[in-house]
Amino acid sequence: MSDGQTGSTHETRQRIVRAGTELFRRSGYTGTGMKQIAEAAGAPFGSIYHFFPGGKAQLGEEVIRTSGAVYLGLVATLMAPYEDPVAATADAFTAAADTLLKLDFADPCPIATVALEVASTNEALRQATSEVFDSWIERLGAYYAAGGIPGPAARETAASVIALLEGAFMLARAARSTAPVLSASGAAAAIVRAALPEG
Repeated sequence: MSDGQTGSTHETRQRIVRAGTELFRRSGYTGTGMKQIAEAAGAPFGSIYHFFPGGKAQLGEEVIRTSGAVYLGLVATLMAPYEDPVAATADAFTAAADTLLKLDFADPCPIATVALEVASTNEALRQATSEVFDSWIERLGAYYAAGGIPGPAARETAASVIALLEGAFMLARAARSTAPVLSASGAAAAIVRAALPEG
C-alpha cells in the first residue's frame, strides 16, 4: 500500500471516529445507527466494519477512549495559565457554560452520554468510560496537588469538581439554560478553596 493510500485509509478511519463521537454525543449510543455514522463520515458502510470488525461496540469504545484523551488535554489547556486553582476552576465552569450555549444544549460530553446508557448493559463500554473518568480525575487531581492541595484531598477535590460539572450539564440541558453550570461554578470554586491549606 502506498503512503497516499495509507494516509487516505487513516483519514477514513478518523472521519468515522469523529462522526461517531458527534452522533453519540447528540443522539446517544443506542439512538445512533451504523448507517448514520457512515453517512456522516462520508464513508462506505462496509468500511466501518473493515476498521471496526467488532461493530458498534468496538467503535463505541474507540470513541470513548479517543474523546477521553481529547478532553484530558483540554483540562491541561484550560488550567495551565492559572496559578490560582480556585480561579481556574470557576473560569473552567464559565467556559463550559459558553460551550453548552454554542452547542444549543446538546451534551458537550460524549463520555457521560454513553456512560449513562451502557453502565448496566455493556461491561466493556462501562469499563472504558470508568477509565476515562478516572484519567480526568487523576489529571485534575495532579493540577490541584501542584496548586497546594494535599495528596489524597487533591484527588477527592478533582472527583467532586468533575461530578459537579457533569451533573450541571444534565440540569442545564433539561432546563435549556446555562444557569445550573454557572451556579455550580461557585460551588466548585468553594470546594477547591476549602481544600487548600489555610495560611
